Amino acid sequence: MEKVWLKSYDQVVPPEINRELPALTSFIEAAAQNYPEHTAIHDGKISMKYREFARITSIIAGNLRIHGIEKQERIAVFLPNCSETILAFWSTITAGAVGVMTNPLYMETELVHQFNDSGARFVITNEQLWAKVAPVFANTRLEKAFVICENEESAAKIIDNRRVFSWSSLLHENSGYVCKNITPGEDLALLQYTGGTTGVSKGCMLTHANLAANVLQSERMFHVLQPGQEKFVGVLPYFHIYGLTVTVILPVALGGTMIPLPRFTPKALLSMIEAEQITCMASAPSIFNACLSQKDIDSYDLSSLKLIISGSAPLVVSQMELFEQKTGAKIVEGYGLSETSPVTHFNPIFGNRKPGSIGLPLPSTEAKIVDVEYGTREMPAGEHGEIAIKGPQVMKGYYLQPGQTDTVLRDGWLYTGDIGYCDNEGYFYVTDRKKDLIISGGYNIYPREVEEVLFRYPKIKEAVVVGIKHPTRGETPRAFVVPAEGEAIDRNDLIDFCRKNMANYKVPRDIEFRDSLPKSAVGKVLRRMLREEPKA
Repeated sequence: MEKVWLKSYDQVVPPEINRELPALTSFIEAAAQNYPEHTAIHDGKISMKYREFARITSIIAGNLRIHGIEKQERIAVFLPNCSETILAFWSTITAGAVGVMTNPLYMETELVHQFNDSGARFVITNEQLWAKVAPVFANTRLEKAFVICENEESAAKIIDNRRVFSWSSLLHENSGYVCKNITPGEDLALLQYTGGTTGVSKGCMLTHANLAANVLQSERMFHVLQPGQEKFVGVLPYFHIYGLTVTVILPVALGGTMIPLPRFTPKALLSMIEAEQITCMASAPSIFNACLSQKDIDSYDLSSLKLIISGSAPLVVSQMELFEQKTGAKIVEGYGLSETSPVTHFNPIFGNRKPGSIGLPLPSTEAKIVDVEYGTREMPAGEHGEIAIKGPQVMKGYYLQPGQTDTVLRDGWLYTGDIGYCDNEGYFYVTDRKKDLIISGGYNIYPREVEEVLFRYPKIKEAVVVGIKHPTRGETPRAFVVPAEGEAIDRNDLIDFCRKNMANYKVPRDIEFRDSLPKSAVGKVLRRMLREEPKA
């Protein structure tokens, strides 16, 4: 197929990346060799240079091995954005193990599924989140936990040194360990959990080569970033593949500084950009909107920013222009999925940025639009269909789910489930979703997962959840509920029930009670009809 998009690349961007893809551990080794005195991590507690970063991650990896972890076994990292999350991820990789990045907002039932499905043997967490892990520890396949404690008093209440150990025990000096027998194209670096409209959470098997390829592809597209000179703010959650790739793996490949923001508020982010002289920020539309709503935004010096990467949802053109005006930085909008490590498309930095477009396929990436029904016929420019993608960043498959894998991976092509079109210059557009995924404030919400919780509420007969447009969060979940015969449901009680059984961002506050739901002739609920209804 002709890659018409190559003509729209910025002049310095090559059409391909090197086919010989390294293990991720090579990024640490190169950074330590080339930028030993450059700061790798900086936050309120820690400032660590790359020489020390390489040493500490090898020591933690060595201790994980001493505790019994073997190559390709799974370690869950259940933490908010902090320096320990960065160290835990890179140490897991260094040990040759597989990371399972786990959302710190998850509740106990969600944790049990992810820990058991992944087969995680160890979990790394902190004392606040241990309160969620402790009640379910016996119901999982976990063997050991390593807990970050604030002081010796709190550690004494948690640590038993049989199954529960302190994070500090992983820092005990040893000769260090770096797994040297990694096969990049075969060995996994990450089990990245996504969801689906069926409610079944799936682990995307991402190899070292997948993630290394995506970092190298992104590096070529983000050519204004200079090795050894950049500072990356970690405002996006590290457990999310977008935040992980662009603000934890890419900085190490560039010898840049990672500065985590543990809890996002507009003022905290704006203050950090000014104080730390941040040069690169990966963001989402909800973050732009929150920052622009600050009346004193002009009082912050944001001029250090040179590149802002926007993803997870479409960015309003007026927001993009206004934020660029206030920072002087370039904003590039793109697209990706957990299944593609995640980036597949980006708009050029200096070339033609088309409003509403997800941009051009990355170097070494092919993309096409195929017919929705069978996915066998390539659609001409301007015609709508399903977006299919091929490239070195495409996952190996879904963990332990060959049937699901065969549904989306065919002849090396990933069928995304997203509907869109491509114009004559190779710019792609997403116009709808084949899946009913709800993206709220940058978080993915899978309707069926929420519905499964609603169905457990004893007074509900039927329930369906759809995404409704929201001015700041992009979308929010709205639940349509049919009470069981003769039952009256208290809205607040139902919301409290949801809060106890799912992460807070998934909880539908917008609930509409109905006598019935619109259905097709075969009894399928017509989600689109509900989505398009004006709010009662």
